[in-house]
Amino acid sequence: MSTNKLENKIPIWCKYTLTIEEAAAYFRIGETKMRYLVHDNPNAEYVLWNGNRAQIKRVLFEKVVDRMNAI
Repeated sequence: MSTNKLENKIPIWCKYTLTIEEAAAYFRIGETKMRYLVHDNPNAEYVLWNGNRAQIKRVLFEKVVDRMNAI
C-alpha cells in the first residue's frame, strides 16, 4: 500500500503529527497563520521537523491553543 493511500485512511484526529495544511484545517486557522506560528517558534515543543518540513504535534498544539485567548 502506498503512503498516500495509507494517509487517507487514518483519520486526522488520530494522527500524532499533522502537516501545516492539515493543522490549519483541523484547528480552523489559516495556513498563512500556521506557517507564521511555526516560523516564529521553530523550536516550540509542538513542532517536529522532518528535514525542512514542519510537522505539528497535534495534542501538544491543542494544549497551546487551549491557553490562548486569541490567535
